[in-house]
Amino acid sequence: MALLRIDQVDVAGKKLLIRVDYNVPLQGGVITDDLRIRASLPTLEYALSQKCSLILCSHLGKPKGAPDPKLSLAPAAKRLSELLGREVRMAPDCLGDATKAMAEALAPGDILMLENLRFHPGETAGDMDFAKEVMAMAEVYVNDAFGTAHRPHASMVGFPAVAKKCCAGFLLMKEWQFLGEAVQNPTRPFVAVSGGAKVSSKLGVLKNLLTKVDAMVIGGAMANTFLAAQGYKVGKSLVEPDLFDAARDILKEAKERNVGFYLPVDCIISRDAGKPIAEMRPAGQVPFAAIPDDAVVLDIGPVTAGLYALAIEPAKTIVWNGPMGAFENQAFAQGSFTLAHIIAGAPAVSIVGGGDTDVVVHQAGLAEKMTFISTGGGASLEFLEGKELPAFAALMECQS
Repeated sequence: MALLRIDQVDVAGKKLLIRVDYNVPLQGGVITDDLRIRASLPTLEYALSQKCSLILCSHLGKPKGAPDPKLSLAPAAKRLSELLGREVRMAPDCLGDATKAMAEALAPGDILMLENLRFHPGETAGDMDFAKEVMAMAEVYVNDAFGTAHRPHASMVGFPAVAKKCCAGFLLMKEWQFLGEAVQNPTRPFVAVSGGAKVSSKLGVLKNLLTKVDAMVIGGAMANTFLAAQGYKVGKSLVEPDLFDAARDILKEAKERNVGFYLPVDCIISRDAGKPIAEMRPAGQVPFAAIPDDAVVLDIGPVTAGLYALAIEPAKTIVWNGPMGAFENQAFAQGSFTLAHIIAGAPAVSIVGGGDTDVVVHQAGLAEKMTFISTGGGASLEFLEGKELPAFAALMECQS
């Protein structure tokens, strides 16, 4: 059964409760990256064109079920007002008589931002009484928050369970199509690029994608575990010995499936083991088979980048999740930035996973060159792992 988009449901003139993902970074009450707010604009603008009145809800940070002024959604309401060029009223809470009165008073074209859902423990607990009380303010539920689609929270599963009508926003549908349908039926060759710190956080993704891809490219600290599992010394680098067997199993399966499996052949090291990443200095480029005992591997080397370019060159579909090194230190960012340029320049559908990969792509100034950048970190990983996300299951149930 296909999900229904907001433009496939009669919402004209109705009061909508739209679950957005405005979990944006703040510094001193100022939003430092408004990507998630801007990503919601197509859904909001469509709803406004239909003369709907909008009640927006989101979480921000982890306030532990109690109000925290530092995690108020007021800055998000202010930024959204600037982007839309119209007033976005801020409710004092997501529940209560004052908030309900504001919701009841909304006219077509009016927008109300509810206060942080996680100020109430009922949100993360998936409490149905909480869901009923919030959902009672609107006629239609719209989910456009992929970033929390993997959480069985009230706003993900409770709201659609009690809503009379529900649908997906445009952003949620894009995630469904690119991460779901494109990965299930990719144009081939299909290449997966995986990086980041730990194999443990990506093990399910690697196992699932291994059954679908034509080639797999591995970078970041997780590559150390694959190298060490084959007997190579990786110095004082981050490694997961308890996953050596899993790494060997993946390598074996890749060979059996005739999937190209690419690991670093050279790397950039530091000899500042024990220091914070920000204080580590580069100590040269070495082959993967000659990593000194006192060294820490912090980036792929230029030879590896060239090898990965050759692996990616024939691709028609690319999924990238995870940086190639400790890019937060500019001395070890070259591998990730080089890979971003390689993928951006490839004549392929390029799908970028959330989190750090998104940061790399934006820092490299290549966001516009990628076909699609997911707004979800954990959600995109679980989707790529082949799991059914609670939010999608709830929407399906609501529509049936």
